[in-house]
Amino acid sequence: MKIGLSYSRCVRDIVDGAVNIDDVLVIIARTDFDPHNDVQWTELWQGYGGGQTMGSPFSSPEWIGYKDEDEDRLRSVSIELWESGRLHQPRQFGANPRRLPHIWLETVMCNDDLETNPAAKMAWDHFQTVSGLTGIRLNQHQE
Repeated sequence: MKIGLSYSRCVRDIVDGAVNIDDVLVIIARTDFDPHNDVQWTELWQGYGGGQTMGSPFSSPEWIGYKDEDEDRLRSVSIELWESGRLHQPRQFGANPRRLPHIWLETVMCNDDLETNPAAKMAWDHFQTVSGLTGIRLNQHQE
């Protein structure tokens, strides 16, 4: 499971197929919008440089390479994250988080959860094998 730390970059990774949306536990975003709201969505789409726009001086143009016909895919992913409760926006609660260089964090399941969920244990074992092959070092401490 993954925790995302950048709304625009995480949605981009999901749309591009680099991350499966089912692997996303939550995205902690610096945004404050409702993807169902057309006005807010248009501002966001243009702010990140989607379509023929150049982006906003207040955000990075993370979506500058996406054409107008890609807008529905990015919005659909945003709506799915919103509706499933996986889009956390601290600005809605008065916080003002800063942009972090990291995009994704990997979560680790505790041993009790792994033992009671055979499918999760099998996925975790496969993840450990793949991470070992790619040189990712995992902290093996689990509680």
